[in-house]
Amino acid sequence: EVQLVESGGGLVQAGGSLRLSCAASGFTFDDYTIAWFRQAPGKEREFVAALTRNSGGTIYADSVKGRFTISDDSAKSTVYLQMNDLKPEDTAVYFCAANQASATPYADWYAFWGQGTQVTVSA
Repeated sequence: EVQLVESGGGLVQAGGSLRLSCAASGFTFDDYTIAWFRQAPGKEREFVAALTRNSGGTIYADSVKGRFTISDDSAKSTVYLQMNDLKPEDTAVYFCAANQASATPYADWYAFWGQGTQVTVSA
């Protein structure tokens, strides 16, 4: 059974940092692209970043470039999202997702999803 479990969310002041983790199990980690999406109240799910495991390629949303970094630890089958210089507009539930294609910002392309972790950034 494929499982993606997010952790690391919380409350932080603007300008602060958080690191989210996405622990994957039930599939061959190296064959997948892992992505982060977020959804704020009343808004559509939004792409944040993605990493293609076998190539190491990454893509980012313009809104987080230079502030967020996606990385992985294959030994732990875990993908991380390091978030620096957080802003109130980064407040959302953050989800990780997996697919077997190359990195893409389109949520419909991802077959597997975690339950999400809340990130709240206070002004």
